[in-house]
This record gives sequence, C-alpha cells and structure tokens, in this order.
Amino acid sequence: MDSATQTFFKDLLTKRLNELYSEAEKRVASLAATEENLPDPTDRAAADSDKNFMFSVWEREQKLIVKIREALQRIDEGGFSECEECGDDIGIERLKARPVTTLCVTCKRKQEAAERGRGA
Repeated sequence: MDSATQTFFKDLLTKRLNELYSEAEKRVASLAATEENLPDPTDRAAADSDKNFMFSVWEREQKLIVKIREALQRIDEGGFSECEECGDDIGIERLKARPVTTLCVTCKRKQEAAERGRGA
C-alpha cells in the first residue's frame, strides 16, 4: 500500500475515532443530566430502558474504538492491508467498506461458513 493510501486510511480512522470520543462525551453528559427521582414506575422503567440501550451502544463503541486503534497500529507497522489469516492483500475496496477489517473476503467467507456450521 502506498503512502497516500495509508494516509487516507489513517485520516479516515482518526476522524472516526474522534467522532466516537465526542459521542461518548455527549452520552456521559446526557446520563449525568437525567433526573433520577421519577415517582411513576412507568417513567422509571422507561428511563432504565433508555440507560440500558445507551450502555449497549457504549459497549459496541468501545469495541469499535479498540478495533480502530489496532487498525491505526497496523498502518504504523505496515501490515494494515494484509490479511491476518492468509497473508494476502485485503483489497482497497474492502478496506474502504470496513477499514477495521483484518481478513480478506475469502478468509471472512470461510470464517462465516465455519460459524454457521457451529451454529454461532
């Protein structure tokens, strides 16, 4: 992968990482600002449901942050576009669609087929 392409993906991933951090800050501020003294059981249940949803989103975002950091590290180390399974090139179009991917299309299909076979 040439330097310009590496810079493109590094900028793309860094921008997404910054967006995730910004969204997390807003979410924390929103949780801190919510009123906890809700006398109506239905209102409390709705507030609890909203919090549970926000926490599940937060957990997904935390996993994505880890993947983005790992992708940025692979860019720095020079292995960003290399499939971790077979060593082949992942391909620019696949990386544009999913910049945190570590598998080429062929290996990903094999992985998904194995997961379906295990019932996962």
